[in-house]
Amino acid sequence: MKRIIFLAAFVSASFIADAQKQGLQGTWFATSQFGYQQTKSGTTTHTNFTILPILGTFVKPTVAIGAAIGYASVKAETGSVTNANSGLLVVEPLVRKYWNVAGTLYFFGQLAAPIISGKEKESELKVSQFGLAASGGFDMVLGKHFTVEFSYNLANFSVTTLTPKTGDKTTVTDFSLAHVANVDPVWNNALAGSNPTLTTPLSFGFKFLF
Repeated sequence: MKRIIFLAAFVSASFIADAQKQGLQGTWFATSQFGYQQTKSGTTTHTNFTILPILGTFVKPTVAIGAAIGYASVKAETGSVTNANSGLLVVEPLVRKYWNVAGTLYFFGQLAAPIISGKEKESELKVSQFGLAASGGFDMVLGKHFTVEFSYNLANFSVTTLTPKTGDKTTVTDFSLAHVANVDPVWNNALAGSNPTLTTPLSFGFKFLF
């Protein structure tokens, strides 16, 4: 009987150690970032909308890679007249590294390479942007298939090219720390002064594991 109990304890300990060693390797995750903002001044309305689904997988016990593919819309209207209307495709490959803090709480660092392209439909101003964004955050595992995460944007580098239908293009290079990334004034003017925010320093969301 003692031998059976000892063998069962040994097998259980080995299983737990192996599970800890494997971590989440081979596990896929899915989450999404969503943003909506609307401001009104008299009869003028500015509406910004962003949806960014993210899919990734753990290639090592504490390292994950993934990509986000989404859409951003920036619109300005006065009454029934559309002053500006932009539709932007957002593609963002990313890599994450996790460190266990305590129990089911993890800290992670993320490096992403956002690529944004599209145009302002009224003036036909073409927009393209690429860059790097570093962020850090905390991830709390609440169950086998569910976690909640909070992250903060630490640093951003971007190169934005604005190409009008006629005339010279404008290239803007930007590096900022822990900031709200607003568009360049040239683009803001093309968007009828809405001064839209494409990324924010704070992000909160739910993540599903499968």
